Amino acid sequence: MKLCENLKYYQSHLYSTVVPPDEITVNYRHGLPLITLTLPSRKERCQFVVKPMLSTVGSFLQDLQNEDKGIKTAAVFTADGNEIAGSTLMEILLMNDFKLVINKITYDVQCPKKEKLSSEHATEMENMKSLVHRLFTALHLEEFQKKREHHLLEKIDHLKGQLHPLEEMKARIEARSESKTSGLLWGGLALLSVQGGALAWLTWWVYSWDIMEPVTYFITFANSMVFFAYFLVTRQDYTYSAIKSRQFLHFFHKKSKRQHFDVVQYNKLKEDLAKAKESLNQVRRSLYLPTQVEELNEKN
Repeated sequence: MKLCENLKYYQSHLYSTVVPPDEITVNYRHGLPLITLTLPSRKERCQFVVKPMLSTVGSFLQDLQNEDKGIKTAAVFTADGNEIAGSTLMEILLMNDFKLVINKITYDVQCPKKEKLSSEHATEMENMKSLVHRLFTALHLEEFQKKREHHLLEKIDHLKGQLHPLEEMKARIEARSESKTSGLLWGGLALLSVQGGALAWLTWWVYSWDIMEPVTYFITFANSMVFFAYFLVTRQDYTYSAIKSRQFLHFFHKKSKRQHFDVVQYNKLKEDLAKAKESLNQVRRSLYLPTQVEELNEKN
């Protein structure tokens, strides 16, 4: 907030346009710091009211340049010459003397020392700050949540748009992988049928059971070795459902590479979509009743 001494607009305040010495003063009025300086272009005194806990050094310098377009450069330094960052709060800056450099002209600014508050008064001030912060949050929470809901809806739509072509490609790859896996399982059943038929033919029409009994024993032992080798390689039990899932994934990844389907990107998009939906549900639970949340989710 600024108060400039211009007779055309502020005659009722009895401000003077006489140029005072080019010095910068800091005073306190109604508990707020009042920085008074001479604008370089207009050569008139201008007062800037600072909100210490909200304003920063960068915003103060920007106010100076907005008020006087003749200010090309402005910076703040400590008394020993170190530049102060623009994100520094004015409350911190006004604790000590500093230097204000405007258009390469340095002004020494002396800050009045504030009386130290008693511990009881300081505690009351902290409680008041906390109360103001909670009130501000409560008054603006609904507006913030609605903006966040709108942002999440846009993000979900964007993710769905990216996932749509990938979902179609994934469905085609899954259908082909499922078909090949089913064909492989039916081939295994046919192979076992042929093996059983061959053993029966050799037992009853070619040889006798006395000859074929050791053969069937070794075939069973060989199958056991195959099952154990499968466990050593895959670290999984030999079950038909596990074999089907493993073979399906083998065909799926093989076809994905051929058709340039990015599995990593697809999984990341699905994960981002799930997180966005969960965040949207949390926002809506804080804004609407449970029945309204269910209706909104069904619409989406």
